[in-house]
Amino acid sequence: MKMNNVDMKKAAAFVEEVRKDPSKAVKAKKVEGVWNFEEGRPQFQARLEHTRGSTLIEADGPPFLGGSGAKPDPVQYCLFGLAACFAQTFASIAAERGVRLKELSVAVENQVNLLSPLGLDKKPIVEKVTLRVTAKSVDGKRLNEIKEEARERCPGVYCLTHPIQLEVHLNQ
Repeated sequence: MKMNNVDMKKAAAFVEEVRKDPSKAVKAKKVEGVWNFEEGRPQFQARLEHTRGSTLIEADGPPFLGGSGAKPDPVQYCLFGLAACFAQTFASIAAERGVRLKELSVAVENQVNLLSPLGLDKKPIVEKVTLRVTAKSVDGKRLNEIKEEARERCPGVYCLTHPIQLEVHLNQ
């Protein structure tokens, strides 16, 4: 059975699998991309593998940073990832609660201060990210609860709100 475009049978089976073996909840994610040196091409590309194939995504810096602006910039992809993750979390929680959504959209915005990336200052690069969720259902009273639970359970929100150890290795 699907609700809110979420396959509830598969989701419930995964929850049961994880209850029996919590190690099954840990999933590795990897993106590996390359910088394009060829003029006229987007600056960066990666092929993302997924269950039903792969998708090529490309990013390009804005012209004021030396890119051509031919593709979305890396920060836009970051915001897209957050919006998609929050929407998926919201829709899944609504389905778990038996709330059938009639509409769901997520807008994410921030302001990027480029002084630090330009090497001109040490000011924070991003001070705030705002998510604007539009959701409609027959039972509108439960949507605020779902929004708060999605904020707690969304992996994308977690990445923004908790320090995460970062290792950077250089292969030469």
